[in-house]
Amino acid sequence: MTERAATWPGPIFAITLFTDDLAASIEFYRRVFGLEVQYEDPQSAVFAFPNILINLLDSAEAPGLVAPEPVAPATAGVRLQLTINVDDTDAVCRSLAQLGVELLGGPIDRPWGVRTATFRDPGGHVWEVASPI
Repeated sequence: MTERAATWPGPIFAITLFTDDLAASIEFYRRVFGLEVQYEDPQSAVFAFPNILINLLDSAEAPGLVAPEPVAPATAGVRLQLTINVDDTDAVCRSLAQLGVELLGGPIDRPWGVRTATFRDPGGHVWEVASPI
């Protein structure tokens, strides 16, 4: 086995999410997830979740990362969902409601054995909370 094959694929280290309103996204992540910014500059902010970094990047800066592919506008529709495992989906949903976060769907029991609910961040990214039934 080659060295590359032995380390491929490695763990996902970070996910970069493009946002049209960086300030609103930073405030949302602080308020909803209870996290502090780990790194910030005028174009981006990084939040450390327990096992991954989420980098919020101003959409105007995104072409530098993905060109020649175009950067889709937030109105283009949902293209991903990020899932957070929680102990109690219903309790998290009650906390989200207290924070003024509107659920897109759920809580609902899924046939694959989890109870889920979804919400959207200011950049249009969908987050799911999921707990075992």
